[in-house]
Amino acid sequence: MMIRGAGLGFSFGDKVVFQGINMEVNPGTIAALVGPSGSGKTLLLHTLGGMITPDRGAVYVDGEESSAWSDTRRLRFWRESAAFIQQDYGVVEEESVAFNVTMRSSLWGRTIVPDHSKLDEVLARVGLSGRAGETAARLSGGEKQRVAIARALYKGAQVWFADEPTASLDADNQGLVRTLFREAAEKGATIIVATHDLDFARSCEQRVELGSQR
Repeated sequence: MMIRGAGLGFSFGDKVVFQGINMEVNPGTIAALVGPSGSGKTLLLHTLGGMITPDRGAVYVDGEESSAWSDTRRLRFWRESAAFIQQDYGVVEEESVAFNVTMRSSLWGRTIVPDHSKLDEVLARVGLSGRAGETAARLSGGEKQRVAIARALYKGAQVWFADEPTASLDADNQGLVRTLFREAAEKGATIIVATHDLDFARSCEQRVELGSQR
């Protein structure tokens, strides 16, 4: 899926956060949103993902104006096509790795059976083989982030939105996360990352710098 922002702008009162943002991210590429804290990276990420409506401009998904979608259409996009990877991992601590990846087979009574073969495959890809039954609370920060990535892989998300996915990780886990993102892009995912990680940003096909408008 191609994600395009055309003339995007957002303000809080008289304060312009960003303006005139034009970008196009195609399948198989990673775009980095970079800039100092408070420059609007996360806000732009959420705008591109349809979670926030821009004050100016429009967002398009495969040529369709997503910034004009109904709530139902937006929900379908997130349910069927997109994944969001958070800085704080977005895992349910009390649940198993399997539940956090598949959002099924909960310890607390949910009975939908996941695709175990697919689950094993994605856990192997992120270096968590054999750990489906562990509770997320027992994992390190780097392992929790890999669970979030495994969720996107299990879902087969065509578009990844990620907010500072390497910010809380040590150097080894940062490198592993970058590699997993690159592999996903090589398999055709469209990836947009808000990041302070300059090594990650330099490896991306596109960089959008924020903060110069203020």
